[in-house]
Amino acid sequence: MTGFQGSPVRLAGGQRVPEPALEAIGVWKRYGRRRPWALADVDLAVRPGRVVALVGPNGAGKSTLLRSWLGFERATRGTVLTGGYDPWHNRGRAIRQVGYIPQQPSLYDELSVAEHVDLAAYLRGPTFDRTRALARLDDLELPPRVRAAELSGGQRAQLALALVLAAGASVLLLDEPLASLDPLARRQFLQVLEQSAQASGATVVLSSHIVRDVEGVCQDLILLIAGSVRLSGSVSEAIRRHVVASAAAVPAGALVGRFPADTGDLALSRRTADDIGGGRPPTLEELVLGYLAAGQAGIRTPSNQIATGA
Repeated sequence: MTGFQGSPVRLAGGQRVPEPALEAIGVWKRYGRRRPWALADVDLAVRPGRVVALVGPNGAGKSTLLRSWLGFERATRGTVLTGGYDPWHNRGRAIRQVGYIPQQPSLYDELSVAEHVDLAAYLRGPTFDRTRALARLDDLELPPRVRAAELSGGQRAQLALALVLAAGASVLLLDEPLASLDPLARRQFLQVLEQSAQASGATVVLSSHIVRDVEGVCQDLILLIAGSVRLSGSVSEAIRRHVVASAAAVPAGALVGRFPADTGDLALSRRTADDIGGGRPPTLEELVLGYLAAGQAGIRTPSNQIATGA
């Protein structure tokens, strides 16, 4: 294994493929012997340069997984790798090119916007692009002398994002940054994130339970339910492999889960050789709803690893 530097590769089936930016290999995690598993046998590999939606209901294990990649949590069993390094045992090397935004941005209320830029430049050193941070904040019309305590939720999120992007991180881990934002602030945040990821080629894992917000931004999907990966891989490929139809039209053997809709109950099905009458490709939200409904009904759907597109 190697770190992020130098476009690392590994051999798979005799071919050279990019080293995953993030990995979880047979990871189990719980917070006490009598507590339920927060993560249960998680196997994942996130390819570099992808924008990944990490979705699931509250308590699904999304924050635990992100914090494991940062070295904030230690797996009970299994291996976590960030840039090829175990962040628990080699945290310095593992996270030197990782940017992290928690649900509540870690800002100092008494410091101004400009002082946050100064602090980030001091802590990050020469890798921090002060000019880029200030330009981004100017575009967003964030007054440099205003204290963080006076900023709205959307402004605080944009300040945190500007600081992370200016640090030149090649991996961004964002833990529910949209949860407390109004619809306009969410759209502005995602627009900045998408443009920056495209320009830099950074790997982004965006945790959210608001599926509609991430639908147009993310290339890949990781769906966690009760600590287990129920679906992972390319969004476009996952949609291609499933179909949505009226609940009555879906055969039991292909059913993933039923969920309510404005036109009556719909059912998500795996695409089979037999056409389903009136079926159509699901939206990302419908794809997630089908698997969530299966989990809620106690239907044990097999973990569905979808190939990641180019």
